[in-house]
Amino acid sequence: MKANAMENVSQENWLEPGVPTERYYSVEISINELEHLHQFKIWNIEPESMCVLVRAESEILKSLKVGDTMMMRYHTLDALCPGTDLETEIRHITKKDHGRFKGHYLVRLEIIDDQFEPKIH
Repeated sequence: MKANAMENVSQENWLEPGVPTERYYSVEISINELEHLHQFKIWNIEPESMCVLVRAESEILKSLKVGDTMMMRYHTLDALCPGTDLETEIRHITKKDHGRFKGHYLVRLEIIDDQFEPKIH
């Protein structure tokens, strides 16, 4: 594809469902003041970046704020593997006003790195 053709590719064309960093497929977010647990498929955006799509009318949106960190449970495609609880930061929340994801917010998540450091006792 030529460089000028690449400029015309919308951001939504490189948004693909999958496993970021080949590790997780979905994430559960539990907010104390909300009655229901929310589970989202993880979407890849660029290498090693992950997002979830949240409907504009979803009750959870009011509880998600950029910069907040919270414990989220991540799942792989292996149903026998238990979920992994990891502290996660909400990096961006972007409203999609047109295209395939109109009526949704793209919420970028980032797992806090120091959780993967070995613990010294």
